[in-house]
Formats: sequence, C-alpha cells, structure tokens
Amino acid sequence: MDKYIARWFSPLPLPEEMRLWDADATALGLPQETLMENAARAALAVLQQYHPLLDEKCVVLVMGSGNNGGDAACLARILLDVGAKPIVLHTRPLTNCKGACGKHVRLARACGVPFRRCPTDINILGLTPDILVDGLLGTGLRGTLKPETQSLVQAINHMAAPFVLALDIPSGLDGILGIPLPEAVRATATVSFQAAKPGLLQPGAAMWTGTVHVRDIGIPTKTQSTAPCSQFLVDGQCISPLAVSRQKAFKNSYGHVLIIGGSPGLGGAAHLAARAALRTGAGLVTVAAPAPALHDIKNGWPEIMTHALTAMPSATWPDVLTEKLTAFAGRCSSWVVGPGIGRGEDAATFLAALLHIPFRPPTIFDADALVLLARCPMLLTQISAKDVLTPHPGEAAMILGSTAKEVQLNRMAALQRLCTLCPAVVVLKGAGTLVGQTQKPILLCPYDLPQLSMGGAGDVLAGCIGALLARAETTGDDVDADPCATLLHVGQAVALHALAGKSLSRQWPLRGNTASELADALPRSMATYGLRRQAKTDALPWPR
Repeated sequence: MDKYIARWFSPLPLPEEMRLWDADATALGLPQETLMENAARAALAVLQQYHPLLDEKCVVLVMGSGNNGGDAACLARILLDVGAKPIVLHTRPLTNCKGACGKHVRLARACGVPFRRCPTDINILGLTPDILVDGLLGTGLRGTLKPETQSLVQAINHMAAPFVLALDIPSGLDGILGIPLPEAVRATATVSFQAAKPGLLQPGAAMWTGTVHVRDIGIPTKTQSTAPCSQFLVDGQCISPLAVSRQKAFKNSYGHVLIIGGSPGLGGAAHLAARAALRTGAGLVTVAAPAPALHDIKNGWPEIMTHALTAMPSATWPDVLTEKLTAFAGRCSSWVVGPGIGRGEDAATFLAALLHIPFRPPTIFDADALVLLARCPMLLTQISAKDVLTPHPGEAAMILGSTAKEVQLNRMAALQRLCTLCPAVVVLKGAGTLVGQTQKPILLCPYDLPQLSMGGAGDVLAGCIGALLARAETTGDDVDADPCATLLHVGQAVALHALAGKSLSRQWPLRGNTASELADALPRSMATYGLRRQAKTDALPWPR
C-alpha cells in the first residue's frame, strides 16, 4: 500500500479486509475478547453522547450469534454496570455462541443480564425500550437477508424505538455498496469500529446509518500494512499538505496550467476551468482556443492568458499543430483538455494531434474531450498513467457503451471497468465521487451536496486538478516519484472541490450558487481544512 495514501487518507476496509485485521490482531497476541470489550466500551461512549444519564433506561439489545452479537452481549453487561436496564434478545440458541462471543454471553449472564429468545415479530413481547441496540449481523452479511431475518429487521423498524444504535453497521446494509439487502435496520446513529466501512458512506446510506461515529478499538497499525485496504476516504484530512508554504517561491514554482477548450459560445467552460486553476494556486494559466472565443474566455480576468489557435474570424480547431503551440504546450506543467472544446470533427482531429505530442505533461481530459474519446476508443491507447479522466455518469456511459442508469446502479463496478480501459486516474463524478486507477486503491468522496449540482461544477474540478498536478510537477518532492502520486493529488482536488461546495451551503442552503462562486470558494476551503492535520474525529465530518 502506498505510504502517502495511507498517511493522508483514512482507511475504509471492506468487510473481508476488516476480518483480516481482526485475525491478524489476534495472531499478534491481542485476544478477540479484548477487542470485543473495547468495541462495547466504544459503543457505550457514543451512546452516552446522546443519553448522558442511562440510569433506569430500558435498553433492548438484539444479538446474533457472531462477533456482532458478542459486542452486544458485552455492551449489555457494561450498561448494567452504569445503571441501565438492559435485556438481550438472542436470535439463535445461546449454545451457538462460540469463542469470544460465547465468553461474553456467559459473563453477562453471570453478572445478571437477562437474556430472552427473540421472536421474528419482536413487537409481540410488548417491550417499550428507550434505546434499541442492533447487534444482529454487522458486516458479516453475505448475500440477501434470509426471510426470517428480513421479517425481524422489519419488525425492529416498526418498533419505532426513540433511539437506535447500530453496532459497526446497520444489519441488512451492504458493507460495500451501502444498499439494503433488501431491508436494513434504520439507526439513529452507527458506531463503526476501528474504521468506517465503505457502505456507511455511500450516497443514500444515511437513511439507515444515521450519524456515523468511528471509534478505535485497539487494532494495531501493523495489521493494516499486513492486510492493506483497497478503499480510502476523501475528506478534509487529505488537504493538509497543500497548506505548506514554500520558501523562495515564485510564480513558476506553482506551475503553468494550459487549458485547451472554449469554442465560440462555449467559452464559459474554459473560463471556469482557468478561474479554478488560479484559485487553486496555479502560478500561471493560459487558455488555448480559436481566436473568436478568447474574449469570452477571459471574461474580464486579465490574469487568464490566452493563445489564439486560429486567426479571426475562424472558429474551428486547426488540423495541424504549429511548432509554436507544440513548443509552448511542452513547457506547461499540466494540461486541461475538453471544457467547451466542442464535439465536431475539427475538435476530434485536434485532440488526436494533441495526444501525439511527445513528452506531454499530466493531462486532464474532461467534458467534450471524453465524448470524443468515447467516439474513437483507439485514442485511449495514447493515455498515460499520469493523465486523468473526469467523466460524469453520462460520459462514463458513452465510454463504456452503456447507459447512465446502468452506471449509477453500480458506480463501483463502472469505475473499475473504466480503469481497465487505460492506465489513467479516473474520477467518476456525482454524489459519492469515486477516484480510481488500475491496481491502485479506490478513493471515496462521500459528500452529496446540491451546491455542486449545476453546470460548470465539473469545469471547476478540472481546473482544480490541473493546478494541483502542475504544482506537483514543479516540486521535485519524493511523493511525486511515487506510483500513487497522481492518484493522491487528484484525491486532494476532489476533496477541495467538495469542501468548497460545502462552504457555499451556509450562504446558499437551498442551492442557487454559481460555478464561479464555487471556484472562488476554493482558496478559503484550502485554508480552512489545510492549515491543520485533522485528527480522527468522533463523528464523520460532513452533513448527513
């Protein structure tokens, strides 16, 4: 696993990876019973945030026979010690509880915790709990719920307990995709042990998870290197390195971004990409476009330099690249190709010529460039591992030969298919943006923000990525020689873009902000989240 990814992005272990962590911790000598005790005490601490006084509170804990059930049994014993009135409802005979789970069941019973067999319709027991704890399945679910378990989950939801705490993950929720299979416990809050699971952070999962809390249970860091994660979280923590000031820096220290796009009538897209690159901190930004489009592209910004590709009044893209353009483009630190470039044959020919320029810097292919690549898949053979593709679901569908609906049904699978087509970093945009690259970890940005759902937001992201890649090209830091360097910088840009959108929600809570305002919010977001190395927080830092 790349050390920089692990340093700046929080792990999101898949269920099977989490089981390997548990097993490796036990192999190192950390007893499973201890991990279960730690998990139960972590759950109690989260519960006490919502209910500081648990005296005489009726707490119903529904437990299965696996480790999740053991967590519930252990929590019941601790709840008894703090004055609550716990009752454990077990779905399997207690003799089925083996290992650490069995030990904690026996200990809880010895301490006086009442256990009762749980019927499929839990409501026939006539219980009116103040708190219900879901320790039924956890991340151990494979496939869809069995009919009797589905009925129990539905009965739990119909119970309408005032507060529901899910242990690790709401029972019935897919730990990877965050969808019910086909039903899931609807929790008020979820305490995820050691690390969040990808399914907890998927768009739409909040209706089952409630507020997600991540609590350490003592699994050594060594186990994470033994069983590396295949997914990581993109949030404010990863922006921290961007706030490091450079000594004796000047404009070229921060790179020169070349935006190639902006046909007449589509100049706004190129302007937004250029504006975002400047706001992200690029030292220089130039837009290359047909001459008639340049006035609209500058849009009153003298800081945006321009390069006319044709003489007035020609509005088409040239068939042949001039030596002047080739030499100039080669001196730039990164390219952003596609915002407003158009979808005509002239644009397609020009794009093909660009891809054959030798020693091309890292290039972001966005918007219309992606449509042109989809029309001519052979061009994908010219894409390198330092390049970036940024499709939204519709553009991804064009490249994959499917539909946007099919992409959205399984975004993870769509991303993985896109990554097999070329070695570039792929950003699958949308709620819960995914970033991936072949044989590299997947980064999940969990934000679902209406302030990002407008025309031009993608152009802003493209410019933001271009600026960070340009900056990286000029540093010479060892991170930029790392095989995951491009993935890391793209993840930072995705986080910065999302957090800029989040910052606009205070002024524009019901949307109405523009893409220009999104670009202009980038510097403040970088400062807000970048001036400190965010420590692990109790509740995950985004609105649910």
